[in-house]
Amino acid sequence: MFMNNPTTVEISAGESNTRLATTHHAPGIDDSIAVPALPLRVLVLEDHAFQRSVAVNMLRTLSCREIFEASDGAQALALLQEVGTVDVALCDLQMEGMDGLEFLQRVGASGQVKSVIISSSLSADLRRAVHQMVALLGLELLGDVGKPLHVQVLANLLSKSLDRPALAQPTAAAVTLASEASVRQALAQQQLQAWYQPKFNLQTGEVCGVEVLCRWLHPTHGILSPALFMPVLERCGLLDELLFAQIEQALGVQRSARAQGVFLNVAFNLHAVQLANAQLTTTLKNLLAHHGACGAGLTFELTESGLLEAPATSLESLVRLRMMGCRLSIDDFGAGFSSLQRLCQLPFNEIKLDAEFIRNLEHEPRCRAAISSTLALGETLGMSVVIEGIETDAQRRELLALGCSQGQGYWYARPMSGADLLLWLQQHSDRRDLDE
Repeated sequence: MFMNNPTTVEISAGESNTRLATTHHAPGIDDSIAVPALPLRVLVLEDHAFQRSVAVNMLRTLSCREIFEASDGAQALALLQEVGTVDVALCDLQMEGMDGLEFLQRVGASGQVKSVIISSSLSADLRRAVHQMVALLGLELLGDVGKPLHVQVLANLLSKSLDRPALAQPTAAAVTLASEASVRQALAQQQLQAWYQPKFNLQTGEVCGVEVLCRWLHPTHGILSPALFMPVLERCGLLDELLFAQIEQALGVQRSARAQGVFLNVAFNLHAVQLANAQLTTTLKNLLAHHGACGAGLTFELTESGLLEAPATSLESLVRLRMMGCRLSIDDFGAGFSSLQRLCQLPFNEIKLDAEFIRNLEHEPRCRAAISSTLALGETLGMSVVIEGIETDAQRRELLALGCSQGQGYWYARPMSGADLLLWLQQHSDRRDLDE
C-alpha cells in the first residue's frame, strides 16, 4: 500500500492548522523507486524553519502516515495534547524557549512519545549523554542522525521502529511480588530450580562454565521470573537456604556433565550480606565433600556495589572461599560506583563487565575504550575478564578484536534447565566433533 497524501500538522503561536502534504522527493532516494508507506505518526521538533521543512519533506517522501511539526518544546507538548501519542519524535536539542532536553523530560513520564530520533549539531560527547538520559527516561532511542539529515539514514531508523518487537504489557501477576508463605512453600517443595547460562570462549566457542540462575517452576503458573520471588527471599533472610539448594542441584549437574567428558565451572550469585554468615564456608565444605567435588569448580559472583564497605567478617569469608579453591568474580563491573582501591584489596580473580557496555559498543567509542581499559586492568591485576550481554556475532567479533577471550549472552545460549543443559552440552560436543 502506498500513501500519496500523508497529513502534516503544524502548530504555531497557539493555533493549529492541518494541511495536506504535496508530493516532494528528498535527496538520496531515486524518484523511480517506490517507497513503501510507513504507518507512523512522526513529530518533528526543530526551531530552524528551513531545517524543519527539510525534515518534513523527507518524511513525506517516506510516506509517513501523519507528520506533525513544532518549533519548540512548549508547542510540541500542546500539539501532543491535541493529536495524541506519536510513534516517533525527531528531536533537535538546542532551541529558544523550551528546548529538546526539557521536552524529553516532560514526555518521558507521559507516554505521549514512543521513541526518539536525535537530530542535533551538538558535540558527540554531549549527544552520548543525551542518549543515556533518553534511556533513563524510559524512551526508546532509535538513533542519532546528526545534522544535516540524510533521508536514507532516516528511513532506516524509521524502519527499525516498525521492526522492533511489541513490548508485552505486564499483567498484574507479573508486577506483584509473591507472598512469603508461597515462596517458603516453593523453597520447601524444591520448586525453585537452578537454571544455567553457559559462558564461552569467544574464539573457539568452547564452553568455559555456566552461571547458575533461578526459576520458579510453579505447578499452575509455569516458569516464573526471579523478579517475583527474589526480593521476598532477601527480605525474609532465605537467600542462604536458596544458595545451598542451588549448589546441591548444580553439583549434581556438574557431576553428570563430567561423566559426558565436560568439566563445568559453576558460578553462583552471592549477595554481599551473605558473606556475614559465619557458617557459609563450613556448609559449603560439607556440600562439596558430600558430592566429592572440589572448590576449584565453583565461582561466586558478587556485585561491586555491595562490596564498597565490606566489613572484616565479609573479607574473612572471601578469603576462606579463595582458600577452598573457589573463584571470586566481581559482577556487573562498571555499573555502580567502582572502587579500584576495593578491587585491589579484595581477593577477586575475575571481572564480569556489565552488559551495558556491550549494548552500546557499536555507537559509543567510549564503551570501546572502557572495555579495553578493563581488559588491561584485568591483565595487570592477574584477573580474567568475562564480557556479559553478547547478543550478536558482530559484537563477538568486535570484542575478539579488542582482545576479549570469555563471554556470555544470548548469542551463544540462553538460560536453561539442568536436563536441557546436559542435552545441549552433548549436542554442542557432537557438533564440534563433526567440525573437526
